[in-house]
Amino acid sequence: MTGFGKADAEYNGKKIHVEVKSLNSKALDLSTRIANIYREHELDLRKQVAAKLLRGKVDFSLWIEKAEATAGTTINADVVKSYVQQIHKMDKDGIIPEPDNLWYVVSRMPEVYTTAPAEEVSDEEWAVVSATVDSALEALCAYRAEEGHALEAKFRHNIDRIEQLSRELVPYEESRVQKIRQQLEDALKNLKGVDYDRGRLEQELIYYIEKLDINEEKQRLAQHLKYFRETLSDGEGQGKKLGFIAQEMGREINTTGSKSNQAEMQNIVVGMKDELEQIKEQVLNVL
Repeated sequence: MTGFGKADAEYNGKKIHVEVKSLNSKALDLSTRIANIYREHELDLRKQVAAKLLRGKVDFSLWIEKAEATAGTTINADVVKSYVQQIHKMDKDGIIPEPDNLWYVVSRMPEVYTTAPAEEVSDEEWAVVSATVDSALEALCAYRAEEGHALEAKFRHNIDRIEQLSRELVPYEESRVQKIRQQLEDALKNLKGVDYDRGRLEQELIYYIEKLDINEEKQRLAQHLKYFRETLSDGEGQGKKLGFIAQEMGREINTTGSKSNQAEMQNIVVGMKDELEQIKEQVLNVL
């Protein structure tokens, strides 16, 4: 969701500037700074941004520069000249002394400044503004798309790696059954003068091994990995779903770790957790 877009335009002596920045966020969190002249269109601008960006902490700025000739406030030179002449005359006639800071006094007299009437935004001007906003949003979306392609490649690498590590568990699963059986039989042999039921031993052994079996976890993990890949190909707006799938993957990996009673298997599970953590960190940056 991280991105930046900027666009500029000119209309009737005005330079229109639009900037849009976005960061990660679970929902759309939009902050706006809009020139006063366009404030009446703020709701339209918010809808325009929301339709394109969907999610993210977004800072939107729209401001204008005016040519000097179109400045909103001007000094009325004739009025200033009249005030100065009157002050000079009163000083000459001995009515009041001329102040040291003549401009300071004159600048506070009535009608020295003329304020232009409030401008109305024509349909033609608003069309230019709206098109400029669209251009800035498209630039931000292009930035996001470029980042998204890199993220997709990273996710696919992480998923492939988790799948590969899951397959590496297989040899240890097969060998540990024999190790568990041998350990239990050796322990029973060391108990001198104790007889045991061989059939009952087999039952207990089967029960114990079933508690350590990770085939179901591996199968569910494989389904989650497949679903994650499919969701990556579904287009934009899948960020939350990918986050939920990653959570389910974490459950299966954690259960596999709790059932893995060999150092080699634990090392493999740690590698799977590392890959998944990278996914969880970056999935927050997906729409």
